[in-house]
Amino acid sequence: MALVPYALTRPFLFGLDAEHAHELTLGSLARLQNTPAQCLWQQPRVDDPVTLAGLRFPNRVGLAAGLDKNGRCIDGLGAMGFGFIEVGTVTPKAQPGNPKPRIFRLPEADALINRLGFNNEGLDAFLANVRRARFRERGGILGLNIGKNAATPIERAADDYLIGLAGVYPHADYVTVNISSPNTQNLRSLQSDAALDALLGALQQRREQLAAEHGRRVPMFVKIAPDLDADQVGVIARTLQKNAVDGVIATNTTLARDAVQGLPHATEVGGLSGRPVAQASNRVIAQLRAALGAGYPIIGVGGVMSGADARAKRAAGADLVQLYTGLIYRGPALVTEVARALAG
Repeated sequence: MALVPYALTRPFLFGLDAEHAHELTLGSLARLQNTPAQCLWQQPRVDDPVTLAGLRFPNRVGLAAGLDKNGRCIDGLGAMGFGFIEVGTVTPKAQPGNPKPRIFRLPEADALINRLGFNNEGLDAFLANVRRARFRERGGILGLNIGKNAATPIERAADDYLIGLAGVYPHADYVTVNISSPNTQNLRSLQSDAALDALLGALQQRREQLAAEHGRRVPMFVKIAPDLDADQVGVIARTLQKNAVDGVIATNTTLARDAVQGLPHATEVGGLSGRPVAQASNRVIAQLRAALGAGYPIIGVGGVMSGADARAKRAAGADLVQLYTGLIYRGPALVTEVARALAG
């Protein structure tokens, strides 16, 4: 158990601007990870190994991409007991993202709205951070999440993804192709039939070349949105299988606001995460499972605020789950709670 209960630090953090609190927390984790001070938040990892996409995950709980975009805190976050950590989204070139303010808390709904826009320091800085991390040496699984620069025209998006894939490939246990952030203009159009097929076809061809070069085949996942109907989910499922994609992450944030109408900040532009996205995420997971069959790897993310929420993801068809907003509201204890709830 962590030495400092999150209940003591949350009021201070929630008294700050949301992005300032986020940066303060990441900065502290980056400075204190792999030092004796890590005992302040460190927790034993629940041992519940599962093999998925040829990878042995120590347990079924991971950190979703987006929290640590630059891969600065892989070891510090891993010390919370995660079986796997996903960092990014990284783009080939550094970019500032959208104007501030761009993160908003909706505590009445256990939710966040963000319109960060893939703010990150670029691929070179990201890889330098990844190379320093020891999480993989300690048995953890590391996923690296790639995207496109905002300035890259959507018709040239594949160029950015191919650069990202080649850069992260030697350092990743799996690579995630993020085509579902609502905060990069037109990005979600890549989820459509022809665009997705073309992008994944190009990535699959490059991955085969990289596998030959590096002597190892790194699994590739695709992260999709919750704002899809059953027909769109079916098209995506068929396209994933056609292009030998190893798994799918469902889902990213939602543009829907039905569950938060009337709350402060509910009308802010951006992606809504946390408890309000759970139902839509579970619906997409169930549709994917029906379309993809029993053996296809699905990672469920969206609205996991408790062990019961994680079990609901499993019941819908997810093999593994990821946390983000729940970690902000509940703290590291949620990692252990969810891992225990899914164990066995």
